[in-house]
Amino acid sequence: MVPNLSLDDLMEYTDWERQKWHDWLRQQGEQVLKISAGPHGDGRFSTAGDVMRHIFATEKRYIEWLSGQPLTEPASIPNDSIEGLFQFGQQSRKALKEFVEKLPPAEWDTPKELKFQNTTARVTPRKIVTHVVMHEIRHWAQIATMFRLEGLAVEFHDFLFSPVMSGEPGR
Repeated sequence: MVPNLSLDDLMEYTDWERQKWHDWLRQQGEQVLKISAGPHGDGRFSTAGDVMRHIFATEKRYIEWLSGQPLTEPASIPNDSIEGLFQFGQQSRKALKEFVEKLPPAEWDTPKELKFQNTTARVTPRKIVTHVVMHEIRHWAQIATMFRLEGLAVEFHDFLFSPVMSGEPGR
């Protein structure tokens, strides 16, 4: 049997990717957070900073929901401060890791009813936590595209060249 990609691997990858983005954004300056998400979005995000806030807020809010805690209001998270965004991202990641460590094994596959806008679904904590890390990976790729379209040279973020699974970072 082939070993499975684990949640730990995906979290390690997104931790690495966050650090790369944080370093790169610091070099660019706060103005990159104001780069437009473009005219054809779904209306939720108008800037790169909005998308980053969405990544971290989604992680935090799903864990709060799974834990029965009040939900953080996304507007309370800065979208115009690199340090503010990434400090919140550290808080959201800490909450995710604590949730993963503490959830009893028997509860990982116990469905919960999730009401989301006009939809109701029965989903397991395993599916939600997997969604959280996949959601982040997808949005960082969108952010990279936004920056490239503005003429910014974005660093290489491919999983293959990350240090995850005993690889050596490339390039």
